[in-house]
Amino acid sequence: MCPICGVSGKWPETALLESTSDLKERKISKPVTKKTTRTRKRQTVGESIIEGLKQAVAWTKGENDDVRVTLVHVPQVDVRQVRRKMGLSQAQFATKFGLPPATLRNWEQGRAHPDAPTRVLLAVIAKHPEAVADVLRKAS
Repeated sequence: MCPICGVSGKWPETALLESTSDLKERKISKPVTKKTTRTRKRQTVGESIIEGLKQAVAWTKGENDDVRVTLVHVPQVDVRQVRRKMGLSQAQFATKFGLPPATLRNWEQGRAHPDAPTRVLLAVIAKHPEAVADVLRKAS
């Protein structure tokens, strides 16, 4: 039995105990217990990606309902209306906001349509053109 804590068991090593007169070496018992630590294997990046893809496939099949899904409505923007409201030519608008003039022409003529991130940028330009121009000036 351990003289300090009172736990019974086998102590393989010796311990020094302090007494009032001097230090004595004395055998004390240490309980023999198995360590049961729960070690969680850390996922590699590849395993994490594969797990995410499996979850996405399950969700699209309707098998996994406890997934959080965030849908964001990306507005449709009339590029010509935004440009005209600002009083800029196609070349001026394209230059000011870092857009290729040919792409701007294609959007305005309906031959092409801006993708979602570009529509978000165009919506911000429509509401706060000076903020976007200011950020682009500082970046260059």
